[in-house]
Amino acid sequence: MKVFKNILILLLVICSSTKIQAQKDTIVAQRNARQLVREGNKLYQQQKYTDASVSYKKALGENANYDKASYNLGNAFYQEKNYEEAVSQFELTAKTGHDKLTKAAAFHNIGNAMMEQKQYQPAVDGYKNALRNNPNDDETRYNLAVAQQLLDKENQNKDKDKKDDKKDDKKDDKKDDKKDDKKDDKKDKKDDGKDKDKKNDKKDGDQGDKEKKDEKKDKKSKPKPGQMSPQQIKQLLESLNNEEKKTQQKMNAQKEKGQKVKQEKDW
Repeated sequence: MKVFKNILILLLVICSSTKIQAQKDTIVAQRNARQLVREGNKLYQQQKYTDASVSYKKALGENANYDKASYNLGNAFYQEKNYEEAVSQFELTAKTGHDKLTKAAAFHNIGNAMMEQKQYQPAVDGYKNALRNNPNDDETRYNLAVAQQLLDKENQNKDKDKKDDKKDDKKDDKKDDKKDDKKDDKKDKKDDGKDKDKKNDKKDGDQGDKEKKDEKKDKKSKPKPGQMSPQQIKQLLESLNNEEKKTQQKMNAQKEKGQKVKQEKDW
């Protein structure tokens, strides 16, 4: 029984010492963090923002929830125009801040960083959150009014651009319609030209056919080798008629004498 009590006492002593040591380590870490923040602030005042940010990061390494270190690191990033990293640190401060004034300052700087990036809607949201934590901050209220005006102007420009795009689309549609009409006109003219060409070709073809027929007629009218032409035949017939008349006269004369004359045809 005594042995058990002794073991229990020993465990309590060990736990207490461990807790005390942890508290001491925490206190030491917090002291180191505060010291690093002071060093960073001196560098910040000297406009050595990169060196200052190194000190602030070390301070957060000692105490990750040290809101002053994260807030000052955000300011150092802001001065270096590294606005995205600055916003990240201000958001961390807004989460870890122990009082409303700290949170309000973090949200106010989020608004400033967003304004620098011309992101007016997030800037408006940041300033509104700052005023929720500190409604009496006139500077935040003024910045909110400016951000709201810029946001409204941006939205108006977007609406105008949309309207202009719609107008341009309508114009393009009209242009396309005109182009189609012109194409149709050209096509019609082209078709008319083709039709005319076809008619001309047909006429030419008909004329060609007529010429071919005439040529055939001429070919038919022309005597083939070894044959007499119609004119020659006509002349020959006339000559034969004359001869027949002469023969008839002779025969008549012979009849008178009692002689027969044999007529032979050589054609």
